[in-house]
Amino acid sequence: MISRSYTNLLDLASGNFPVMGRERRRLPRVMTVPGNVSEFDEDQAYSVSSDNPSSISTDRMIIVANRLPLKAERRNGSWNFSWNQDSLYLQLKDGLPEDMEVLYVGSLDVDVDPYEQDDVAQILLDGFKCVPTFLPPDLQSKFYDGFCKRQLWPLFHYMLPFSADHGGRFERSLWEAYVAANKLFFQKVIEVINPDDDYVWVHDYHLMVLPTFLRRRFNRIRMGFFLHSPFPSSEIYRSLPVREEILKALLNSDLIGFHTFDYARHFLACCSRMFGLEYQSRRGYIGLEYFGRTVGIKIMPVGINMSRIQSVMRLSEDEGRVRELKKRFEGRTLLLGIDDMDIFKGINLKLLAMEQMLKLHSKWRGKAVLVQIVNPAWGNGINMAETCAEIQESCRRINEEFGEPGYQPIVYIDTPVPISEKVAYYNIAECVVVTAVRDGMNLTPYEYIVCRHGLLGSESDLCGPKKSMLVASEFIGCSPSLSGALRVNPWNVEATAEALNEAISMGDPEKQMRHEKHFRYVSTHDVGYWSRSFLQDLERICADHFKKRCWGMGISFGFRVVALDPNFRKLSIPCIVSDYKRAKSRAILLDYDGTLMPQNSINKAPSGEVINILNALCSDPKNTIFIVSGRGRDSLDKWFSPCKNLGIAAEHGYFLRWSQNGEWETCGQSTDFGWMQIVEPVMNQYTESTDGSAVETKESALVWQYRDADPVFGSLQAKEMLEHLESVLANEPVAVKSGHYIVEVKPQGVSKGSVAEKIFTSMAEKGKPVDFVLCIGDDRSDEDMFEAIGNAMSKRILSENALVFACTVGQKPSKAKYYVDDTSEVTSMIESLAEASDTASFSMTELEGAL
Repeated sequence: MISRSYTNLLDLASGNFPVMGRERRRLPRVMTVPGNVSEFDEDQAYSVSSDNPSSISTDRMIIVANRLPLKAERRNGSWNFSWNQDSLYLQLKDGLPEDMEVLYVGSLDVDVDPYEQDDVAQILLDGFKCVPTFLPPDLQSKFYDGFCKRQLWPLFHYMLPFSADHGGRFERSLWEAYVAANKLFFQKVIEVINPDDDYVWVHDYHLMVLPTFLRRRFNRIRMGFFLHSPFPSSEIYRSLPVREEILKALLNSDLIGFHTFDYARHFLACCSRMFGLEYQSRRGYIGLEYFGRTVGIKIMPVGINMSRIQSVMRLSEDEGRVRELKKRFEGRTLLLGIDDMDIFKGINLKLLAMEQMLKLHSKWRGKAVLVQIVNPAWGNGINMAETCAEIQESCRRINEEFGEPGYQPIVYIDTPVPISEKVAYYNIAECVVVTAVRDGMNLTPYEYIVCRHGLLGSESDLCGPKKSMLVASEFIGCSPSLSGALRVNPWNVEATAEALNEAISMGDPEKQMRHEKHFRYVSTHDVGYWSRSFLQDLERICADHFKKRCWGMGISFGFRVVALDPNFRKLSIPCIVSDYKRAKSRAILLDYDGTLMPQNSINKAPSGEVINILNALCSDPKNTIFIVSGRGRDSLDKWFSPCKNLGIAAEHGYFLRWSQNGEWETCGQSTDFGWMQIVEPVMNQYTESTDGSAVETKESALVWQYRDADPVFGSLQAKEMLEHLESVLANEPVAVKSGHYIVEVKPQGVSKGSVAEKIFTSMAEKGKPVDFVLCIGDDRSDEDMFEAIGNAMSKRILSENALVFACTVGQKPSKAKYYVDDTSEVTSMIESLAEASDTASFSMTELEGAL
């Protein structure tokens, strides 16, 4: 039995998400919520945009992961299920409120026949509050063993597919399977979710596109995502053919969590380089502004479950395993490695370092023993057979060279080892060695520290100072939090060998001091602390969900939610035309680039259509029309020469002219431009060292733009230049400002806002107080104009009953109260106003003729 979603892989991967039929719901808490039906496409007809929170106040957490925290076993023809006490997803409940219901959505690690799936699902829901996702075997293989393990896993661990044998080339069919599998998880979530009251916490790289499916269906869903693997540098990540799809999907989460700052920094660099998004840090919280939504970035390494480790330690003591191992390795100095079988764990590098230590420090021959426990591989990863063969060959060679009767320097265990036996090894090991070349977190050092400390409150806990030593790769996620460990570059075998020698040769007092420092951190930053902290940040970041209006936009993985102020709405042409007709003194202020002229247009001169519309508006005696632009007056004068009555404010208002026959006025506080001689050499210096940057010289300003430079380096240079210019221009009458890929120096008091205020004031002084204002712009400089219009009402510069329409181009956060979608809508709007002027003039002429 194959899911319908699986039969439509090509549609899914190309972005055509079909509308799904509603399935049988099993949880009584699921409810229908009121919402605004989105108008963008048919799939969004189910998109929930509720403006009022549900009356149910109890929050619930839905945890979505590839695997459910369950153990499944088939006995005598029937299924037996139990909790997997070692699962992180089960342990994280320790940090959630006691009264918070937790529901799990994920797959099982066993195959269940299709005819049994409904019964198994009901058993898991009733007994464990788990909702299983059943993937067809061929989809499971392509999704997990294919895309996850052969493409994402290697890439996220810095392994590029240079050849078909080295990581495997990108295969579109595997990506389609990944999308299809994520959609099956999505279908299970929507069976049980109450979007107004539930939190959804998605885990790890298996489900990175799930946030787009959920956000598309429920615009205001409260959703977090945590990545448990490394996130690679932008140079590595950008080699992924579906890089934008995955990154945009992650940005549909409210909070994205990483183990370390390095992983978060790489993610933010990708957002900056690929989408131009810059993060901000406020009061210790990092956030990305993404279409009006703040996407939080959480940096918090996961911890261990102290109570679980303590209970296993008791079991290990009761079974006598510690005594057995102490007797077996009596007189030896034990080093311990516990790793999954994976090419990135650096197991062979560890063996080579041990070999090198025995060569260089003969005193440890016959004494030092490295016990290497290898856990079974999680899946069919790449190069597994070669890796195993290499490890076994190293073990054989080292044991042959340094072994003697009754002594082997390497004890290699590749069979399943119970956790109680691992704890016993931790207890007697003098040092734990982790040499992974790349690892998301790795909790082995944490477990070792707790085991070496002993059972809390027992006799062993009171019998004096404890000691432990760690040799840890600098490329694992837990390394930054273990400041007392001997950090190594595992690729440097000689340095790692010396670290092994130092660790087991170190005096007890220093070992005790390092252990106490580590234990203090590990015992207070456990898994409960981690999950509690994540939930608190998720609550904080989602607090404003119902205070904003939300729209879903885009198709496929380009979908995103635009969140805006509830008073922000689209400007209706019929409404503004009606108000326009009633007005007696109108002021219309229009930005040029991005408003009348598309930003990406190669020919920047206005079209004949725009010239005709502006002339029609200017011919109405009730109108005062201005182009307010950052461009120089020469180009604006040339382009708009056919418009005799058009006002022009050039260079953000430094130069002002009311009509073509008028004189240019200067609006700055100073006409002394001696400061340019200071600024220009500084900007030229940065231009020489920043490829892709340039200096634009205006009559009243100098602009350094770095739109074509490397975004990260350009931003760093811009910040440095800003500080440099502010220091050298401290006593000059100028303002230094940074904008979108620019740094600008201009006279003080010059802005589009000040020129708008000047126009209104002049009209009022002429006895024509403005009773209708239309102001349209698209960028940051226009925000000054929108703000000035609001202030003009309070300063009583406008008519008492003035109608004000501050309008930005595009749906984005703005000080304007209205928006239009694009430049074509701006043209249509002002054309409608021009036609209204012609109609009014014709009606007046008819009336005068009749009289």
